[in-house]
Amino acid sequence: MIEHHVARNPIENPVCSICVANYNGVGLLDDCIGSVFGQQGSVAFEIIVHDDASTDGSVQLLREKYPQVEVLASRENVGFCISNNRMAAQARGEYLLLLNNDAALYPDALTTLLAIARAAPSDQILTLPQYDWETGELVDCGSLLDPFYNAVPNLDKQRGDVAMAIGACLWISRALWNDLGGFPEWMESIAEDLHLCCAARLLGIEVRAVGNSGFRHRQGASFSGLRSPSNALVSTYRRRHLSERNKTAVMIVCTPTPLMWVLLIIHLVALATEALVLLLVRRDAAIWLKIYWPALKGLWHQRQHLLGNRGATQRQRRISAWSYFREFRPLPHKLMLLLRHGLPRLR
Repeated sequence: MIEHHVARNPIENPVCSICVANYNGVGLLDDCIGSVFGQQGSVAFEIIVHDDASTDGSVQLLREKYPQVEVLASRENVGFCISNNRMAAQARGEYLLLLNNDAALYPDALTTLLAIARAAPSDQILTLPQYDWETGELVDCGSLLDPFYNAVPNLDKQRGDVAMAIGACLWISRALWNDLGGFPEWMESIAEDLHLCCAARLLGIEVRAVGNSGFRHRQGASFSGLRSPSNALVSTYRRRHLSERNKTAVMIVCTPTPLMWVLLIIHLVALATEALVLLLVRRDAAIWLKIYWPALKGLWHQRQHLLGNRGATQRQRRISAWSYFREFRPLPHKLMLLLRHGLPRLR
């Protein structure tokens, strides 16, 4: 059930629809929405916020302070995928910009993205450089991938082609979004942007990071998963469960050629080893019960759907396997994180 709060004096023909998925982000929304209203140039936009059954007064804040924002207030928590699909279905702009509630755009972000999109000969998925909210340091300019579909931050602002645009700031034409089918709703949250970008690349659609402009991001503020001030990795059981399940699903669906089966076997062995090591070190049964077992069980239950989706996706593939893997890197990124930050803390 959704309560639809129509925007006051809506823009007649918006070029871009800014879609903000919100859950208990009352302390984040001012910075996020304020950055949109503070944009330079004359890009006509509308803002749509999907509130995912917040309990912190987010809807009241939006209705009282931002009446020009359209609000879809869900009475039940449905997750990031459904939230964005609902906003995209409601959007009227030629382009969508998915923007996290814990992110804020640089003042020239919309004019930069629109200029690149207009100049391109065909549809693209775009993102901007991501900067840490507190330090201002560059986090990534889009991401490459390792063989097991873990995101590898691209730190080269001169590199345009990437494997993935983060869903915290993702620009896509509404027509392309509809052609790709939006986010798979069964994923709930995590790796939905990975799925969208990999499926697009298989169709020959470029995923690009725009080196100019950028956005600031409170990494993990909307769904815990970040580095703490001590530089240790911090995550939650639920996030890790969804991450392992959903990344493996994308590997199954999108990896071209029979190489998928080789990678999948190696990946599952690596997951089992990872689970065993964490169990031995942490002595925490919840690591298996809340992360690895539900991830594997979920994949098994979805096996027919995933294999059917794989067949349909691969039949539509328009690029070679070589082109697809061009944005991959050979070293396992999890291993690099382990060496750099140690074992993750779970909460």
